[in-house]
Amino acid sequence: MMSGGQANIAAHLPEMARRQPDTPAIHIPCRRGRKQLDYQQYSFAQLDELSNRIALGLESIGIGRGVRTALMVKPGLEFFALTFALFKVAAVPVLIDPGMGVKNLKVCLAEAQPEAFIGIPKAHLARLILGWGKETLKILLTVGKYSFCGGTSLHQLLSKIPSDQAYSVAKTSQEETAAILFTSGSTGAPKGVVYSHGNFTAQVEQLKQIYAITPGEIDLPTFPLFALFAPALGMSSVIPEMDFTRPGSVDPVKIITAIQRFKVTTMFGSPALIRQVGSYGQANQIQLPTLKRAISAGAPVPASVLECFTAMLNPGVQVFTPYGATESLPVCSIGSTEILQDTRFATDQGKGVCIGKPVPGIELEIIGISDQPIASWQEELKVACGEIGEIIVKGAQVTRNYYNRPESTQLAKINAPQSGGFYHRMGDLGYRDQQGRIWFCGRKAHRVCTAQGTLFTIPCEAIFNTHTKVFRSALVGVGEAGQMQPVICIELENAADPAAQATIRQELLAIGQNYPITQELRTILFHPAFPVDIRHNAKIFREKLAIWAQENLP
Repeated sequence: MMSGGQANIAAHLPEMARRQPDTPAIHIPCRRGRKQLDYQQYSFAQLDELSNRIALGLESIGIGRGVRTALMVKPGLEFFALTFALFKVAAVPVLIDPGMGVKNLKVCLAEAQPEAFIGIPKAHLARLILGWGKETLKILLTVGKYSFCGGTSLHQLLSKIPSDQAYSVAKTSQEETAAILFTSGSTGAPKGVVYSHGNFTAQVEQLKQIYAITPGEIDLPTFPLFALFAPALGMSSVIPEMDFTRPGSVDPVKIITAIQRFKVTTMFGSPALIRQVGSYGQANQIQLPTLKRAISAGAPVPASVLECFTAMLNPGVQVFTPYGATESLPVCSIGSTEILQDTRFATDQGKGVCIGKPVPGIELEIIGISDQPIASWQEELKVACGEIGEIIVKGAQVTRNYYNRPESTQLAKINAPQSGGFYHRMGDLGYRDQQGRIWFCGRKAHRVCTAQGTLFTIPCEAIFNTHTKVFRSALVGVGEAGQMQPVICIELENAADPAAQATIRQELLAIGQNYPITQELRTILFHPAFPVDIRHNAKIFREKLAIWAQENLP
């Protein structure tokens, strides 16, 4: 634990440097040799020292407390040292997935109003050509030897600062803004989520408690931001050789090799990545005995994927699938043992996906479905146990607002004056069972309102996903709410000719007739490859599919 009531998330790094100065903090792939990939290793002392020097350099050019700073640097030593340095000076890093598209990047940067921009030359070139942040940017820093299009370079900055220069981490309160993290934009434009240092601290404590992570473990984070939690959890990080914008296309051999070489004990992977690695591992009878746990989030993980991956693990070792969002993580958690032995069977029958019980410290309620703002909390908002409603949460890891999005904040938050806090509306639908577990039934924005009633995506899709030739399905609605025509879009495991598709369509219709919630689903369209989010390669862009379905209706 950090001493002196220090809330700054960066304070964990100097503490680890004090306790374990020579322990590797991070292993970063640098080049591929004749026989294997070469890694550069940096100890906690080295990473802390470099981030101290960068912190002093940042302050010298005006990046200090509260300065919003766009960071566009590839995962590597500079990315981690810069991020810790920004936290150390109490600046506010603005973190945006580069894979979300040029248009969204420009909108996000315009909303975040950054005063500083730190990036590789390619990012600065895009900034100039596309006009990113031109209204607000005052400070420019290029990661490299030379400055690019104004400002200074990181190399020039560090050349003036001795290697043994000490730095005192800025003291921050729990409520002080720590960062702005943008959502993936899977149900609309990405929004900037305002994180406080208290939010980060709560997340670290939850992860440590829920998954029994102990100091000295080795972490393989396939989502770069998760590596920033490693020092706080006492772990060393191994950065994998992969394209972080395309986790679904990862080379499983590279992931497995890194796990085996460094004796990795914990890893995070999107459902798409877990599927790739698990399928390869099953086909090649690979075992990963050092893993104590795997964590997968971003979208529901199919039971078949969990089966493949857990087959590589020691008996009793699980894949955990926490539920949450950028605005609040974690909210619930469940392990593969419970899913494979119990809840998968209900999922296949259209009961939704079980996401487990709320984590300690989270207050979770299910309220009636509404698309309107809710000003204040009332007990009457709650629905009965077993009834599908909107999931709302309250707790230390729940963020308070979106940056420069007052209307979105108003829609997403419910004041709870009795307790002095607020609830966040997850935008997800689900219900609570008699055992206190939560079952996820899809996004609120994706429900299909027909003349006969409302259909929910996840329960309906799971029924069609039981067909052995279906990779995944997506329920969309065509037309106006209340009069929508429901359409099931199907992505097959392997391409099929029209005759084979016709046979599969009849088989799917027959499966749908066995369940009341899918009996009215009579329109099935085959899609070559669903559009999915960049961050996880798993969240289906149903809005895009709905437009495609309308254009392709028979």
